[in-house]
Amino acid sequence: MTDRPILFSAAMIRALLTGRKTQTRRVLDVPPVTFDAVFCDDGIWYIGDATTGQREARLPVRYQPGDRLWVREAHAILPRTAYRMSIGTGTIAQREHPTDGYSAAVFREGFDRSGNPGWRPSIHLPRWASRLTLTVTDVRVQRLQDISEEDAQAEGCIKLKVTGRAAEFTGSQYLGLHWPSCRAWYRDLWDSLNVARGFGWDANPWVVAVTFAVAHRNIDSAEA
Repeated sequence: MTDRPILFSAAMIRALLTGRKTQTRRVLDVPPVTFDAVFCDDGIWYIGDATTGQREARLPVRYQPGDRLWVREAHAILPRTAYRMSIGTGTIAQREHPTDGYSAAVFREGFDRSGNPGWRPSIHLPRWASRLTLTVTDVRVQRLQDISEEDAQAEGCIKLKVTGRAAEFTGSQYLGLHWPSCRAWYRDLWDSLNVARGFGWDANPWVVAVTFAVAHRNIDSAEA
């Protein structure tokens, strides 16, 4: 079992907090390969020949069932007395420093706040301030476009009933648009985050699909 930090966008933090998201996909840096069969031996993943079993390339999969992932998100570090009358009364959540008796983290998602100090990027969230812990239950390697409708919904898609139509469509209000399926929603979400990196939907990169259970607590809390 390994503890690792993991980053999510604001939309995906919302999905984690509301219980909609139980999967994530991350791009794998795979060299050009001849074959496309995937093997896993004792937690080590390979691409190779399905007929002969020949291993062509080892895949850089960092996740294993049982790993714990502490979520990093946009935040601010403030005195723990800041907003003391509002903490816990609505969308404002606070995670107090476990030892210094002074500081606490508040989270950007759901908090319309301005002033100093400003919001800090998620990459800077310290471990003690994380409020979400994910326990990995399953790991798969696949091509991005192999995602199923059910898995796309597990990535955080919302079901909406479209007014004036008999059928219920699946989709999300992300970017203010509607989609005819969870896969279509996920395709556009993926492109919004990865096209600029050269890993868009049409590139169909190799990805690791991680399934997890979400706990609304710090990774080092007594409950964990």
